[in-house]
Amino acid sequence: MTTLPRMTPDQSAWFAQTFDRLAGNVGQAVLGKQTVVRLALTCMLAEGHLLLEDAPGTGKTMLARAIAASVQGSHNRIQFTPDLLPSDVTGVTIYDQKTGSFDFHPGPVFASILLADEINRASPKTQSSLLEVMEEGRVTVDGVPHSVGRPFMVIATQNPIEQAGTYRLPEAQLDRFLVKTSLGYPDRAATVEILSGSATRDRSAALKPIATTQAVAEMADLAATVHVDNAVLDYVAHLCEQTRAVPEVRLGVSVRGALAMTRCAKVWAAGQGRNYVLPDDVKQLALPVWAHRLVLDPEAEFTGTTAEGVLARVMADVPAPQERAGA
Repeated sequence: MTTLPRMTPDQSAWFAQTFDRLAGNVGQAVLGKQTVVRLALTCMLAEGHLLLEDAPGTGKTMLARAIAASVQGSHNRIQFTPDLLPSDVTGVTIYDQKTGSFDFHPGPVFASILLADEINRASPKTQSSLLEVMEEGRVTVDGVPHSVGRPFMVIATQNPIEQAGTYRLPEAQLDRFLVKTSLGYPDRAATVEILSGSATRDRSAALKPIATTQAVAEMADLAATVHVDNAVLDYVAHLCEQTRAVPEVRLGVSVRGALAMTRCAKVWAAGQGRNYVLPDDVKQLALPVWAHRLVLDPEAEFTGTTAEGVLARVMADVPAPQERAGA
């Protein structure tokens, strides 16, 4: 097994400084939501995808545009509807009579940041067209693979209020979202600031890039070298096992979920200037990384059991490690 070099203190300091500048830049467009902004950036640098379950008008599109502008990346938006076809997402191969060959016309999925708006309004077939690109960073059309490049992040949204004409996301697809969170409404001070700048319709348009897409890819590679002690890995594994043992849970956190936590925790730690992961990083990320992966028993759900409540109980029952493995 190849051992990656560990991130040095100087590298972790540079990473945290760049991360803070990116978060501050995005925060100029998405006011009063620093925690969500940092989660979104963590998701991007962990090379994962973000699911936002929120009411309309909370700034989801603004978040996607602001992240793309901050990393000198491209941004596309797809409005998911029941009649949307998979080829409308991935692209299509068209026969060119002049050249006598087939040419690939890329779809909107070929962007640094893809906003999949109201993803649960499309048919399961169209939803599944995103599975390959979310997992492998490429789409295959007519047997030919096409890479979407790095960085690549899907920010998908779904409206929890209006369920008429929607298709529930299957658990297999939910499991492929690294983080699920919500922006929510801004507080009063942030709302006043938004209203005072109402003449500016798109705050993200004025943002200057902080890093190039190449630098973001390098940051993602660097985050992978953050050290995770075996005691912390055992803590993550223990938590996952406990979620599967809760009687109210039909399906607990999978191995993919445990890997997702490890990837997120590395970026989260580096964003705070550390080249090692603490148990507190796992605790802070447990809800956004794991809550959407739990499948509850319908009867338990009917009586008021929630994924958040289950995770809170599991976190309270499993003691966090106090020292390094073998120490």
